[in-house]
Amino acid sequence: MEDVADGIKQMKVEAEQKGCKEGKCTDGGKKKGKPTSDQDGRSELKPWPKYIEDRLALYNKLKEEHDLLLAEKSAKESKPIKVTLLDGKQIDAESWKTTPYQIACGISQGLADNIVISKVNNEVWDLDRPLEGDCNLEFLKFDDEEAQAVYWHSSAHIMGEAMERIYGGCLCYGPPIENGFYYDMFLENDCVSSNDFPAIETLCKKIIKEKQLFERLEIKKETLLEMFKYNTFKCRILNEKVTTPTTTVYRCGPLIDLCRGPHVRHTGKIKAMKIHKNSSTYWEGKADMETLQRIYGISFPDSKMLKEWEKLQEEAKNRDHRKLGKEQELYFFHELSPGSCFFLPKGAYIYNTLIEFIRSEYRKRGFQEVVTPNVYNSKLWQTSGHWEHYSENMFSFEVEKEIFALKPMNCPGHCLMFDHRPRSWRELPLRMADFGVLHRNELSGALTGLTRVRRFQQDDAHIFCAMDQIEDEIKGCLDFLRTVYDIFDFSFKLNLSTRPEKFLGDIEVWNQAEKQLENSLNEFGEKWVLNPGDGAFYGPKIDIQIKDAIGRYHQCATIQLDFQLPIRFNLAYVSPDGNDKTRPVIIHRAILGSVERMIAILTENYGGKWPLWLSPRQVMVIPVGPTCEEYAQKVRQEFHCGGLMSEVDLDPSSTLNKKIRNAQLAQYNFILVVGEKEKSSDTVNVRTRDNKVHGERSVKECIERLKQLKTTRCRNAEEEF
Repeated sequence: MEDVADGIKQMKVEAEQKGCKEGKCTDGGKKKGKPTSDQDGRSELKPWPKYIEDRLALYNKLKEEHDLLLAEKSAKESKPIKVTLLDGKQIDAESWKTTPYQIACGISQGLADNIVISKVNNEVWDLDRPLEGDCNLEFLKFDDEEAQAVYWHSSAHIMGEAMERIYGGCLCYGPPIENGFYYDMFLENDCVSSNDFPAIETLCKKIIKEKQLFERLEIKKETLLEMFKYNTFKCRILNEKVTTPTTTVYRCGPLIDLCRGPHVRHTGKIKAMKIHKNSSTYWEGKADMETLQRIYGISFPDSKMLKEWEKLQEEAKNRDHRKLGKEQELYFFHELSPGSCFFLPKGAYIYNTLIEFIRSEYRKRGFQEVVTPNVYNSKLWQTSGHWEHYSENMFSFEVEKEIFALKPMNCPGHCLMFDHRPRSWRELPLRMADFGVLHRNELSGALTGLTRVRRFQQDDAHIFCAMDQIEDEIKGCLDFLRTVYDIFDFSFKLNLSTRPEKFLGDIEVWNQAEKQLENSLNEFGEKWVLNPGDGAFYGPKIDIQIKDAIGRYHQCATIQLDFQLPIRFNLAYVSPDGNDKTRPVIIHRAILGSVERMIAILTENYGGKWPLWLSPRQVMVIPVGPTCEEYAQKVRQEFHCGGLMSEVDLDPSSTLNKKIRNAQLAQYNFILVVGEKEKSSDTVNVRTRDNKVHGERSVKECIERLKQLKTTRCRNAEEEF
């Protein structure tokens, strides 16, 4: 079933590949109905493929039957109901007749025109779908995340309609994603080109102008298999994902697609739309399956928002960590070790400085750093449960007829450390921290700079504690998080994800733990949002997203309770009453998350203008002329001995002004010019990368001040100097 959850899954396994490979599809994947193409893109449309006509004819027959049944149901079962709005006001309505849109119109036409979707009893609900009983009703505008998902999902259907019209292939998944949407299509002997984008956009604009209604219809599974018999992929979804006798489709214009919905009222609600990227991927991310063509789009309720988004994309392009990492000689990748970064000296300085920062906080907060093996027998992962669900993402190999694997996470190893001798309640909470190297076998096509790698390290820690210690430990984790993110000047948002339907363990334990998490969040004082049912099966969690300098959100930190690993590893401690079978709770927590990914985020957040304490280019010493070069080298050495990243520019082919300009462009925080006057007085003339001139200072004074600014991790040392 094509929906948000499926889309997120697809997003996680996305494997962007160059070129196409052969796959298999029924006649829907052939070139039937596909327009001619040349290097200038698609310019000619041919008649619809016959499967669209057949699909539409069957749908119309079913829709007519549905409408008759609904009319009978409305006549027989309609009754007065009470609809309660968010402000507590109650409105009289009729079941099976009154729709959320009608209620919105009754409140004000302005509200009706600006809402994207409704929520009925906390479930997103089509605006034109009749209400079925007494309910709570809420209206969502585009600024709401759930409304954005609906808006972009509806836009994906518009693009899917255009793709069928232009290419005539087999549509697959078309979900909303974090920023926009995509649609996958199987094309047997064809590839999508960016040259096609204008034709797709033109057709999308036509579809929008037509204000095609989004219609929802519930249909029997066997009927849907007949309706989508031309499309191998839709039939797979029906056979493998749909476990109920019926499921829903949505129609807009000639497009009919498997979908849970909901959607906007009609295509005319999409006011500004852009097709901006294409790639290829594998069916459900599996490298041994068919190659699909993926097209990405974005849409907004007005053109001004689209222009702002385009401006942001240009800014993001300029800040791309892959571009800046190369320009600043921080890191690179090589085909002989895909997904494993080579950190050059300046990049390694940033890497190690981040780790030392976290390490210094560990000392203050009672964490004990440990070192654990990189390679384990697969029996460990069988005990932890990872082997069953995660082995395909692990690098495994045979040693003396047994299977071993590189560790993808630290928690099972920490369980062995807890269990290697009897534990007492007096040792709890036991906080283990580990910067161990981790490896995950990501698909080669999914590797993306430092944000998706195979080799990485985390500021990974596990807290083994008693149930009644959870609240205090979570408070400590949240305080740790705020301390670190304040240094980076990141704002963040928090979500409490609670017990899912398929949870393991005692419900009373869950309730107690969730209450402690809620208390910790309330005392923390930052705004947080409840995300019911989104916890892991083994425990509730707090999800944290940081906001960078250009408004993008990133998931880095995690605070996750785990009731199951202690059971799997039979962990126990002696309680105060002498019970030696008392189970601890594990708190998984990280602040930076992957150090590699955090460096990517920080590179783009700062745009390459690193704050002094993190900067691999803190000081550049520039002599005025050859007679001052020896003094310049002496000054550079003194700053080096003072623990500062310092260099000297002795290039004879550059003028003084050019050297200063080069240092500023290379983002040296401080540029120290030395001439005969400075040489005779043991001073330097200080200016910054932003050309703020601080003037003449003694070498000793300058070193001490920079050391102070570095130690305090000052955000803007150039101004505070």
